Amino acid sequence: MAKPRRAFSPKIFLTTVGPGRKMMCFSRGQTLSAQGDAADALFVIQNGRVKLRVKSRAGREAILAILSDADLVGNDCLAGQSRRIASAIALTECNCTPNYEASHKARFDTASEVGKYVLGVCVGKEHRI
Repeated sequence: MAKPRRAFSPKIFLTTVGPGRKMMCFSRGQTLSAQGDAADALFVIQNGRVKLRVKSRAGREAILAILSDADLVGNDCLAGQSRRIASAIALTECNCTPNYEASHKARFDTASEVGKYVLGVCVGKEHRI
């Protein structure tokens, strides 16, 4: 008898290390991505906390959000931005799975399960901010 097939889980897909994806470890205070860097990856926080901040031309800093487990960092790349609009800095030791544009862009259309999941997380984050 064949084993029952598990349903596809977008969260598991995004957090699994595989082709085009590896686990990255960041120390406290280390920058995941800096404002102005190329917006080429979406990071999924496996564990730890990350501060999302923006700096004005006058040098003033504003904290946009504190993110933690299963949150997404760098969703500006999904909106067609070529550069990061904010910096992401590790507040604690954290592990993240980067999903680079070449490996995920085609999978993130709004009709796909992954696209629906990512859209839900992004909209939820906007409501918290």
